[in-house]
Amino acid sequence: MSRLTLSKKIFLALATLLLGVLLIFAGFSILGLQRGLGPYVAEIEIRRMNWLVQLLKQHYATNGSWERLRRDDDAWRRLQMGDAGLAQPDASGKTDSRLPSWYARRPPSDRGGEPPSWPQLDTPPPPFGLPPPWLFLGLREAADSLVQRLGVVDAKGAPVAGMVSDPKASARLPIQQGHVVVGYLVLAPLEGLESQADRAFVARQSGIVALTGLAGLAFALVLSWLLARRWFSPIDALTQAAQDVARGRAGIRVPVHGSDELALLGSTFNDMAERLDTVEASRRVWLADVAHELRTPLAAMRAEIEALQDGVRSFDDRTALRLHRQVMRLGHLVDDLRSSMREPQDALAPFAPTYPLVLLKEAVTMTRDRFAKCGIEVDATAIEALAAKAQPMVEGDARRLHQVFMNLLENTLSYTDASGQLQLGAHTEAMDGGQQQLVLQFDDSAPGVTAEELPRLFERLFRGEASRNRETGGSGLGLSICRATVEEHGGTIDAAASPLGGVRITLTLPLLNKAVLP
Repeated sequence: MSRLTLSKKIFLALATLLLGVLLIFAGFSILGLQRGLGPYVAEIEIRRMNWLVQLLKQHYATNGSWERLRRDDDAWRRLQMGDAGLAQPDASGKTDSRLPSWYARRPPSDRGGEPPSWPQLDTPPPPFGLPPPWLFLGLREAADSLVQRLGVVDAKGAPVAGMVSDPKASARLPIQQGHVVVGYLVLAPLEGLESQADRAFVARQSGIVALTGLAGLAFALVLSWLLARRWFSPIDALTQAAQDVARGRAGIRVPVHGSDELALLGSTFNDMAERLDTVEASRRVWLADVAHELRTPLAAMRAEIEALQDGVRSFDDRTALRLHRQVMRLGHLVDDLRSSMREPQDALAPFAPTYPLVLLKEAVTMTRDRFAKCGIEVDATAIEALAAKAQPMVEGDARRLHQVFMNLLENTLSYTDASGQLQLGAHTEAMDGGQQQLVLQFDDSAPGVTAEELPRLFERLFRGEASRNRETGGSGLGLSICRATVEEHGGTIDAAASPLGGVRITLTLPLLNKAVLP
């Protein structure tokens, strides 16, 4: 079974979601159509009965209230048929003189006489004339007939005439006297889809809703598939590129388009691949340099031993001294390699309060004779002046800080021309947080280092082009060891061009306090 990719999972999730939305939409649409058809038809029917509203307005204007219509069902039936009706006799047998002239009908000569006269209203009567009330007696008794669903309520919603069970759910037309609503003509909707025509209409409209939903679903699925491919194609490219990097092809890059999160991910991957490529290239160069550094003393030792084996040389004190020198050089190289690769947590001793100026003065004293032998003048006036005032104190490892100062002095001895100069500077200053720090500067004279080489001075096994002599130079690991040690102590170290023509090494160390008297 093939593995589902993320794009396929997203597509299936969207398809399931869209299908669910379609079913819900179709279900509610069909249900709404079935339930809304009756109120819609009732609304249309009642809009055509404005003539009855006019009759009801005249009735209300004549009687001043709905009380007569509440008591007289026959009047309500005559009004429904558009018949003004006959004047009703009172208790004395006389007709009600309060009725208007249109509320009277000429008595027909017989049952089949001429139709009743139509009252003078705002809305004209139907063009076919008014049928007699007895013509629709059967239709009036049907449960879904218009007559059975029609009614009148007053302005407060109380029933006046008719058999409307729920006036609030019925279609209505207002009955006004002037600008005042005195009641409503209401028409209850059909309770169900009883006729074949109704069911056919609902079925046809439901089919249209379902077909529309299916077309929308198909369009949404196609669009979802295209968007999923568009969105996840960068992820597929990124996955392939990551696999290539895992196989050792660090030079691979992914195309980046736009500025969204996927573009940011692609840019981050390219930056990572660039760093890995740089690290891999640096590793290859570093391994080559290490092999070369190890090969030099080993080659010298091999030459000495082969000369002894061939009888070219005899084993004497000078030969032993040369072999010993190469062995010591090899041992120092291995020790420097181990020190340069040491992690910060591999500290050899716990930190304790330490006086860095004392350690620097001790290192200068130990190397002063060698500086004098090389003709290099050492100026430590600033160190002496600061130490005379107070002794800055740091939290650190005295042995390793002493090694840092020795490495910096050895760097000057190895790469400074004869008759040169080394100037040492020292002062304290405040950092951003207000804490004091000790700043030490090592300025030596020519030769200098190019601007391109300055940032690389603290790389392992790096030497400037002017200092490639391994007989006078060191292993190329001294400054790398210095940087690792200084950073472990919370300080910084960097290189810049010196006013004396050589290199300026600036070293900072955070102080425990501003100054402590010795």
